[in-house]
Amino acid sequence: MRRGDIVEAVHRVHAVAVQDGAVVAEAGDSGLVAFMRSSSKPLQAIPLARARDDLDERDLAIASASHLADEAQLAAVRALLAKAPAQESELECGPVGNPPSPLKHNCSGKHAGMLALCRAKGWRSEGYRLEGHRVQREMLAVHAEAAEVPEDELRTGIDGCGILTFALPLERMAHAFSRLSQLAGGESVATAMRAHPELIRGPLAADTRLMKALPGWIGKGGAEGLLCAAGNGIGVALKAEDGNGRGLGPAAAVFFGQLELDLGDLAVATLENSRGEPVGDIRANA
Repeated sequence: MRRGDIVEAVHRVHAVAVQDGAVVAEAGDSGLVAFMRSSSKPLQAIPLARARDDLDERDLAIASASHLADEAQLAAVRALLAKAPAQESELECGPVGNPPSPLKHNCSGKHAGMLALCRAKGWRSEGYRLEGHRVQREMLAVHAEAAEVPEDELRTGIDGCGILTFALPLERMAHAFSRLSQLAGGESVATAMRAHPELIRGPLAADTRLMKALPGWIGKGGAEGLLCAAGNGIGVALKAEDGNGRGLGPAAAVFFGQLELDLGDLAVATLENSRGEPVGDIRANA
């Protein structure tokens, strides 16, 4: 990150691309273990896609999203809750915003999807976020299936919204994303994300911008500087070592260049002051 001509900060990003089970490009440590955080959401939407045939693309997209609570995104969450059916009060992600509401939480689409999964399966919904609930056992199973690792080797933690999050080496994350469309229900999730990239995050986010730059690809960011993507049978995972995700777009642009793919204006992130004046930028050094 440069302010004027002075390097003010450096963020080290590790990256790996996997195709047909083999690493085809890497930078840094492809064995780095991290929690998938919100990059898991497309995987977490797969059991929902398998369980219900009444969902449209918008439903599956918002279930895969880390939204910004804009009107279109909130409307999509409400629609999924109505279809579940479930009430806003049943969301266990915790309230945010002013006035506080669980609907405004960036993970409310995922939580609405888990409630819809409970209704489809006839499971009790209370405590769906907790380890040991059938919903979370389904999430563990789909991560193991996608990454092709034994379930008992998956390490878990608690995500910011109270749900389990799963830890994997970056190479296994990329492998899981490369296989997502091959899994039962996975292509429905991928199709929904490609159709509604603006629901997944927002116009300035690396994942939304990646999907717009590369038609046919999906992308999903996660907390602590994680970005996963997939397209053309390739899965990609990038992780900022210091957990700061502001350099992921430029890093992805350079790394995708190794795959002969152009991410366009993600290559440079312009820094502006409070007056809207450019004062520096973020660029990747390969």
